[in-house]
Amino acid sequence: MIYKFQSKADSDLFMNAGPAERILSIIGKSAGAQGIIEPSEMPAAIAALEAAVDAEEQARNAAMESAAADGQVVSAAQPIGLKQRSWPFIQMLKRCQEAQTPVVWGV
Repeated sequence: MIYKFQSKADSDLFMNAGPAERILSIIGKSAGAQGIIEPSEMPAAIAALEAAVDAEEQARNAAMESAAADGQVVSAAQPIGLKQRSWPFIQMLKRCQEAQTPVVWGV
């Protein structure tokens, strides 16, 4: 399933089901066919996503340091993480919050 997030304040944002449902879960929304994020919910949603991104990066850095300490070869390649997946969504939320416009999907 592809999620299409829409708002009058920003262009449409398309996201595959896996990343979209993870993001919706982080911000406390049910992954469903339809939904809405009201402007009043956006500050908490942005904060939750930014905290989750920070937590994932700290966990990744700790794992890399632990592997290096154990003498394992650490790859410089970084997998696509929450930071990359959520950045467009966070930007959309910030613009929509500023414009006081909701974000909807499935309508």
